[in-house]
Amino acid sequence: MNKNFAILGAGMQGTAAAYDLAKFADAHSITLGDVSLEQAQKACERVNLLVGRSICHPAQVNALDDDNLAAFLADKDVLLSCVPYWMHPRIAKVAIKTKTSMVDLGGNTDITLETLEMDEDAKAAGVTLVPDTGLAPGLVNSLGMYIIEHLDTVDFVKLYCGVLPQNPKPPFNYKLTFNVEGLVTEYDYQAVVVRDGEIKLVETLTEVETLEIAQLGTMEAFVTSGGTSTAPYTLKDRVPNYEYKTIRFPGHCERMRLYKDFGLWREDLVKVGNVEVRPKDVFNAVFGPELAKFVDLDMCAVRARGVGKRDGQQLEIQIDIFDKQCEETGFTSMERLTGFSMAIYAIEIANGGMPAGAIRYENAMTGTKFCEEIQRRGVELHSQTRAIASAK
Repeated sequence: MNKNFAILGAGMQGTAAAYDLAKFADAHSITLGDVSLEQAQKACERVNLLVGRSICHPAQVNALDDDNLAAFLADKDVLLSCVPYWMHPRIAKVAIKTKTSMVDLGGNTDITLETLEMDEDAKAAGVTLVPDTGLAPGLVNSLGMYIIEHLDTVDFVKLYCGVLPQNPKPPFNYKLTFNVEGLVTEYDYQAVVVRDGEIKLVETLTEVETLEIAQLGTMEAFVTSGGTSTAPYTLKDRVPNYEYKTIRFPGHCERMRLYKDFGLWREDLVKVGNVEVRPKDVFNAVFGPELAKFVDLDMCAVRARGVGKRDGQQLEIQIDIFDKQCEETGFTSMERLTGFSMAIYAIEIANGGMPAGAIRYENAMTGTKFCEEIQRRGVELHSQTRAIASAK
């Protein structure tokens, strides 16, 4: 393949993606850029040590400086954007100018739609843009597509995912595995789902249900935003019911709901003394660092469940993933399932497997192929299909 890859953001996901590229991409070079050169250097040293060769190179880059970013991308074939979600459309515009294909981690469907609006410009430049290539959105939707691809008709697809601490600590029983701004975005706003063939917006932190997971016991799942990405718009005429929920230890949803209900995630300005502040900014600045003090190994539970017909038989297909932090590499489960998933899409673009344009995630690669690739990374999928009398 002999392609040049660039990664923006030398944090958890960027480092994991760089490692995956070094292992599976047959890359000519991998450049890991960050506003902190020291952070980029540390991440590259880690990747190079793990793979036993100097394939990953650090660079200092300001993703919000268009000229600086363009210089960084000048000779790169594919960019993996691992920066906060709101930056992706701006970065995509620069990537189009430098004729660099791009994948990102997404997380906010409205922002993703901004990137997808660049379809004609991407086609004219001969580059491919695929947003939302992480875990949720991302991997979970690939599991949903796998189910759809293995049924003739579909009644519903339900997706679940949760990254959790191995040794949960009250009161939240949660480990912060990405920036708190992203977490609050998932817990706030509205979720996009398909119900009875129509697009619906559902309030987050609602519709709590119980899940039984073999390795964990009784867990709760509830509505969060962003996890379905564009899939409801793509699938509404094929799949009359499609939705996503987040998995947590019981009681977590109710505790987080208090912050939302009492205005701590408001985005309007509030005067405190002689200073005007946004409650959400204050919450993120205080709650994030406090939650980050809890350090623990992580694990991830993912479930995709669908019901439909194949050859006239009503079937239920369920896929489960239970992944733990890797002792050999040190990568967390969150990093493995997010960074590796992103790299799979970047490699497919580099291999010429996707056309030019801004492509919705669920249209860019089949779920079947993705499942084959993620299992090559040592992630175990457990799939079961059973005949049923009717949908439940």
